[in-house]
This record gives sequence, structure tokens and C-alpha cells, in this order.
Amino acid sequence: MGRGRPVRSVVRQNLIEILSLKGSACGYELHKIYVEIFPRTSRENIYYNLRKGVKLGEFDVEIRKVEGDFSWGRTA
Repeated sequence: MGRGRPVRSVVRQNLIEILSLKGSACGYELHKIYVEIFPRTSRENIYYNLRKGVKLGEFDVEIRKVEGDFSWGRTA
């Protein structure tokens, strides 16, 4: 057996299922949906599994700027 964390993940598989139904979403939105459907997990675990999924080619990432009046500035 190899060392380190296993490549497969129940959380990542659940995220794939959510995204197959939703289409696209940001990490925060995925966390909100995830905790409504599946057992609670931390937001950091969701982000970890999204990053790992990108490395493994399971997810595609699109970066876009959103204009608005946010507490930290005009773009997010």
C-alpha cells in the first residue's frame, strides 16, 4: 500500500455529483449546498478537495472578476 492520503475521496466524489447537477459554482456556494445534503465538513476540506480535483483533472477552473460594492473593494 502506498504512503500518504488515498487518491479517492468521498467528499470529492460528492462535489462531482453536486457540480454535475448544478453546472458551475464557487467554493463557498458548494460548501453551503454540501452541508445541506451530506454530513457536515469544514469549508477548508471543501477547498482542499477542489484543489486536489483540479490537480487530478476532475474539475475545470474559471477565474472571473465580478464588479460590485464589496466591503473589501470594487472587484472580487
